[in-house]
Amino acid sequence: MSMFRTKSTDVRPTELKRHLNLGSLILLGIGTMVGTGIFTRSGAAIATAGPALMISILIAAVAVGLSALIYAEFASRIPRGGGAYSYIYATLGEFPAWMAAWFVGLEFLTAVAGVSSGWASYLKGLLAEIGIQLPLALSGVNPAEGQYVDVMALLVVVLVTGLVLLDSQKSLRFNNFLVILKFSALALFLMIGVFYVKPANWSNFAPFGFGQLVGGQTGIMAGAATMFYAFLGFEAMPMAIDETKNHQKTMPKAIAIAVGSVAVLYALVTLVLSGLVNYTELNVGDAVAFALRQVGLGWAANYVATVAILTLITVCISLLFALARLTFTLSQDGLLPKSFSNVSEKSKVPVNATILAGIISALMAGFFPLNTLANLTSLVTLMCMAMLPIGLMKLRRETGAPQAGQFTVPAAPLVSVLSFVICLFMIGQMDADTWKVFTVTIIIGILIYFFYGYKHSSLTKK
Repeated sequence: MSMFRTKSTDVRPTELKRHLNLGSLILLGIGTMVGTGIFTRSGAAIATAGPALMISILIAAVAVGLSALIYAEFASRIPRGGGAYSYIYATLGEFPAWMAAWFVGLEFLTAVAGVSSGWASYLKGLLAEIGIQLPLALSGVNPAEGQYVDVMALLVVVLVTGLVLLDSQKSLRFNNFLVILKFSALALFLMIGVFYVKPANWSNFAPFGFGQLVGGQTGIMAGAATMFYAFLGFEAMPMAIDETKNHQKTMPKAIAIAVGSVAVLYALVTLVLSGLVNYTELNVGDAVAFALRQVGLGWAANYVATVAILTLITVCISLLFALARLTFTLSQDGLLPKSFSNVSEKSKVPVNATILAGIISALMAGFFPLNTLANLTSLVTLMCMAMLPIGLMKLRRETGAPQAGQFTVPAAPLVSVLSFVICLFMIGQMDADTWKVFTVTIIIGILIYFFYGYKHSSLTKK
């Protein structure tokens, strides 16, 4: 048997309830993308690229946008749960599909953990304002300074796991409310901050230049690699296709609208942020709130910080929701134990898959530093995104263009090539430490496939 055997693209029956409409999917995608990236990573990104981060965001948005187009055609033509995993399974074969699933799973795990760490940073900062300090050993992950576990980050993942174990309709309704609240904070920042912008802060627009195409630490390209993290999560949407009404038409529309909306929002927030405060002062964990305080808008800064604390949870909900569905799909295909495809009769939620995702995410949030999590998240996502253009070109070569009613990537060959090349350039920005961690995770993923997945695959049984 070949480890490159492919799986049928036919839609299979699902025990999950189809209840998600276009609006719910858009809010799921936006709720996942708008979070730690804009609230906590934007400051570090501006310090890396200067005000020219605007260009960095455009580069990152193009990379994500091209992948979103490819995702949309795949979602329309192969409407099965599992997202990139199912698309690669149907085109490039089982082992590449497993690696795509491994990359996406790591992305969601590290992103949940990273967002939880960002949430904990905002909460600790707010508590410090009123004189409350956690014991040093429990306040973060930096052994050199006596910090060994981020207990708040760990506990919030436990809370989110409990929410996702509710039926998906209730957890996503709660998610939608928090997404709206999060947008109110960013809208307030834009509407008030624009009146305090100092154009002089944009004068040294690109202090570090374009940077290097490979291995750069500063410059526009390095900023693009940093801000790419801020777009992660749109892949959570295809994971919910088994619960989507009229999925072939609804999913492509939702992906396009969500990614486009977030790109515009990020560009506006970054423009105002770099205009409020000089880029040399913005390398802080709460950049949006910090900038407002610097111009004397303490009340607005406190509102933004409070909303960030409440609404970064939406990202965790969306990602954990998607991770559980990915685990569920892998279990159905036999690549993970069958117990992870058990669905609760009452809530129609894959309980064991959700609990597994929650436990691993909580441990990573509690014991890994944010910078390591963020860099690994970006790298594994880029690896998966680089596989999708190859899969789409193979799908088109073997089955032709999409049929009437299915989404079609415009200028498909060119879009696929551009997407692949841009992903390679972004991958080249990662540092040596990130590559070391990535290598270890790759080895673990390969061992799991050959010692369990290959033998228990549903295709092996057939």
